[in-house]
Amino acid sequence: MSAPTDSSRAQLRLRSIAWALGAGLSALVFGLPFGVEAALRAGGCGFFYGLLAFHLQRVDPDDSHLQAGLVGAVCGIHSLALPPLSPWPLPSPWLQNLALVAPTVMMELVRAWLPLIGAALVLHGSQVLPRVFAARATVIRRP
Repeated sequence: MSAPTDSSRAQLRLRSIAWALGAGLSALVFGLPFGVEAALRAGGCGFFYGLLAFHLQRVDPDDSHLQAGLVGAVCGIHSLALPPLSPWPLPSPWLQNLALVAPTVMMELVRAWLPLIGAALVLHGSQVLPRVFAARATVIRRP
């Protein structure tokens, strides 16, 4: 009786690792245009995103808000590893200095988040497309 349980657990582990590797490699590839260091950081975050996304999908596959929140959370964690762009605290006229550094900060965040968002789209697209094609194949067309 324990053999089917062991094989299903092994299958779940393999699927979990496949999701993690798929998301990690996707993020790594999407991060390569921004440099090797950025790609490696994105790949590592993508790997952990894949692990979390797989388990989230098992728990509640229909909660798209939670899945989007997971992408945002991993992007936020990835942002914590970015180097500082300006000394803190800002010098005296802080509003002017904040206005000077804000565009740079936004571009750095976009560069950091694009690979992870792309990996999430690839991962979830690879899950949705087979279902769409299967549903399309089973539709009976009448003249």
